[in-house]
Amino acid sequence: MFKKVLIANRGEIALRVIRACHELDIKTVAVYSTVDELSLHVKFADEAVCIGPPQSKDSYLNIPRIIAAGEITGADAIHPGYGFLSESAQFSKICKENGFAFLGPSPEIIDSMGNKAKAKQTMKLAGVPVVPGGDGILDGPEDALDKANAMGYPVMLKASAGGGGRGMRLVKDPKDVIAAYKSANQESLTAFGNGDIYIEKFIENPRHIEVQILADSFGKAIHLGERECSIQRRHQKLIEESPSPLVDEHTRKKIGDAAVAGAKAVNYIGVGTIEFLMDKNKNFFFMEMNTRIQVEHPVTEMVTGIDLIKQQIKMHAGEVCPSIENFQLRGHSIECRINAEDPSKDFMPFPGKIKNFHMPGGKGVRVDSHAYAGYVIPTYYDSMIGKIIVHAKNRDRAIIRMQRALEETIIEGPKTTIPYQMAIMKDEVFRKGIFDTSFLETFNYETNDEEEQEK
Repeated sequence: MFKKVLIANRGEIALRVIRACHELDIKTVAVYSTVDELSLHVKFADEAVCIGPPQSKDSYLNIPRIIAAGEITGADAIHPGYGFLSESAQFSKICKENGFAFLGPSPEIIDSMGNKAKAKQTMKLAGVPVVPGGDGILDGPEDALDKANAMGYPVMLKASAGGGGRGMRLVKDPKDVIAAYKSANQESLTAFGNGDIYIEKFIENPRHIEVQILADSFGKAIHLGERECSIQRRHQKLIEESPSPLVDEHTRKKIGDAAVAGAKAVNYIGVGTIEFLMDKNKNFFFMEMNTRIQVEHPVTEMVTGIDLIKQQIKMHAGEVCPSIENFQLRGHSIECRINAEDPSKDFMPFPGKIKNFHMPGGKGVRVDSHAYAGYVIPTYYDSMIGKIIVHAKNRDRAIIRMQRALEETIIEGPKTTIPYQMAIMKDEVFRKGIFDTSFLETFNYETNDEEEQEK
């Protein structure tokens, strides 16, 4: 087992990893930018090293400074968390070259799964259902038009190196293909330094279903059920739950087996997530593989009782993947991502000082957050304050419990997504579980702008 782990991240995920390490009797090293000096992950780590100014490129994305922090503190492993360098093949490679265990996939796996076109081909060969579409990278806008005409509309143009919804364009009409290709290509070049674009048939009104994978270095891989991630805006998730209201036991086995086959096809080690699109007939298609821990991993922890971060560390330390006999999800879990954003103004970020801060508690309620009263939400990073996760006997009770938890939450200072999420919990379509990824496009959120947001 590792003796000291450096967490190359910030905020709630850094704190989450620190907690797991301490329960495994592993010392921890936090790294932080100057603006994060007072963040809780810095306070609760055994050691902390400042790695630069607030800008990500000068701190959390600065590989030489992170490696130097690991060397001066005597760390023997580096955990990347999610975001930042978590899916950087270069970072994984440099960690290993400098004698650190990288608590994530090998550079080869990150490369193969980070390239969406290559990943799709790999999964296809492994027998995993994939979205119909042209194989490989498009040669240019004219090639995009030819292939779109051949497969029929609507189609989706996607950046091969993309993520977070960037470099994606939905095209419903032939006259829009060339402009959409050029726009996606330019956005992808700017965001990722790679303008490669591929094309897929667009699955109309799909569900976004992802499967949690855990794998060891001995070739064993298991799945831990699915997460429903269809409540999202601009491809960014807002609410997640497990199990999915759509997925029955038969479908769970099929999609779980497909995810395990995909993980084995790339000799995966550690935790990972394979994301699928599912149509109304429960046909599912591979979308992408996330080679890291997910923001929404707590809902899986709540319905399985398995600590995913601990297991991730153990897998990379050479331990054997746990055996799960007669696997069944226990009850239902829902997670709300609490962001410092103003829903009434198109979710405009709302950084600033938290004047009053109270998180909910009671049976079946979990909070993962690095914030506190007096904490200043910086302008330089994502707007997430934390996550509220609930667990109950069934979905109806979980929704009621989440309503109660959101009502108990007090965050004064910045505006947050809490009122918006409370409204979703009361929505009949959401309650019935009959939504898809377009849900928020038509969701009617009404607020009184004259009233101060109290939570």
